[in-house]
Amino acid sequence: MTQVLPAPPLVAVVAAAPRRFLPVLPVIALIVTLALPVSGDGGGTLADAVSGLVVLCCALRLVRCRRRPLSRTAAVVLGLPVAGVAVAATGAASAGVAAEGLGRYLQIFVLVPAAVLLLIRDRRDARLVAWSLVGLALWQGAIGVHQFVTGTGASYQGEMIRAVGTFGATDIMGMAAVVAFGLVCALGLALGSGPARQRTAAAVCALALLLPLALSFSRGAWIATAVTCGAQLVLAGLRRAVRVFAAVAAVAVVLVGGLGVGSAMLQERISSITQVADAPDQSVTDRYTMWTAAVDMWRDRPLTGVGLKGFPDHRDGHASLALSSGSDTDGAGAGFRRQPLLSPHNMYLLILSEQGLLGLLALAGSWLALLALGLRKLLRARRSAHGLDCALVACGLLVWQLVDFVYADIGGPSTVLTALVLGFAAWWALADEGTHGRAPGDAHEKAGDR
Repeated sequence: MTQVLPAPPLVAVVAAAPRRFLPVLPVIALIVTLALPVSGDGGGTLADAVSGLVVLCCALRLVRCRRRPLSRTAAVVLGLPVAGVAVAATGAASAGVAAEGLGRYLQIFVLVPAAVLLLIRDRRDARLVAWSLVGLALWQGAIGVHQFVTGTGASYQGEMIRAVGTFGATDIMGMAAVVAFGLVCALGLALGSGPARQRTAAAVCALALLLPLALSFSRGAWIATAVTCGAQLVLAGLRRAVRVFAAVAAVAVVLVGGLGVGSAMLQERISSITQVADAPDQSVTDRYTMWTAAVDMWRDRPLTGVGLKGFPDHRDGHASLALSSGSDTDGAGAGFRRQPLLSPHNMYLLILSEQGLLGLLALAGSWLALLALGLRKLLRARRSAHGLDCALVACGLLVWQLVDFVYADIGGPSTVLTALVLGFAAWWALADEGTHGRAPGDAHEKAGDR
């Protein structure tokens, strides 16, 4: 006869919780840092400093536990970008520029993702990180909605209504990315196999985050979120996806067609997504002009590119006269500024122009390997009905980032979230199978996975 062990007292469980989550707390601290107002212009930020502490904490933990850092597959996949970046650094304009660019790429695409992979130990840690991202998104989204309502946001078409959260007018994509990450996490948790109350709460959070995402007026974030949420629904189950798509279509017809919900500015912004050749706005013209300039740079040096951080120096020699001198920023606590256009706002073309085919194949190859391995484990989790929520969150975050890279690149205080997202996806795709299950000594994980 099997002996049934008594459940641990609630007080003991609560008291053990901080120690239980101690290894992943540096990752949570990084997320909390992004809830604070951003100060200073350019250079390093508090989030960058905390990301360095995440790497340091991971290194100290590895030394203390005497663990082998990464499996052979994980080392290859995460280390692949180093080759292209190192070669491109040799073509930089100066040693200082090379060191700065090399450090930034290693931080975002190698070191921090590897640290996050190692600090997330199991699904409970992963869920804590996911809920922390949802909490950050709700906080930034609430600030963004307040900015829209009170007219204290960033400037958009002459009005101070653009929701930017605490990131300010100089990083207008920051809040949009944070809110989108939170929405993707919430939807993944809602579609998973967790307790009913958790799934209901996650669904409510996902719906609440739709408003601040719309008020960000970020077309790239809208497209990436729509693609990712659609992919999550299909991966969670085709029948449920069909029902949800039908419900969303019906609600959209009633709200927009019947009741006329949706401001003229939102409708105009949505229609501008496809307005490329027929009188596009200046931002669209600038974007496609810089894309063309990036391709021309690559044609000059197809294998290694023009060197790290070399796009601004070569831009004027390849861009047409249609490119404006910069973009205007104003509001959200800052005065009017003219921001120079120093990147193509497309991560793939930025890599192609500065690192050539070698760099693009290395970085994109690493990301595609993460996606392929993650999707394979997701299908396995769907069959076993264990950890589907973590799988949907990890793969969803990676898909969102890869789609958004078509319309954005790294830069700004919110960039460290890109590293965190890659690390979360790497945990799901590359960690040992045992880390996806329950942690040793946890008698309650099985109930939470049903």
